[in-house]
Amino acid sequence: MFSSEKRKKKKEKRRIGLGVYFYILCSLFFSFSSYAQCAMCRAALAGEDNKNQAQAVNDGIVYLMIIPYVLVAGIGYAVYRMKKKKL
Repeated sequence: MFSSEKRKKKKEKRRIGLGVYFYILCSLFFSFSSYAQCAMCRAALAGEDNKNQAQAVNDGIVYLMIIPYVLVAGIGYAVYRMKKKKL
């Protein structure tokens, strides 16, 4: 009876692990590029002669957006490791 409970827990962990793996895989392959700017940035960079500058502003926005996600993912991973060690 005890071994059947272990098997259930292993299946549950495997299912969760596959779900996380599938989510990461999908997020890597199906990413959409978004070129969002605030209204003031768009107005200041509008025009044909500011193409390089507008692209640099867009890249900067994306760079600043990525940092909080990486920090949250790092904290989440640390919490996951702490919880795993307690079990």
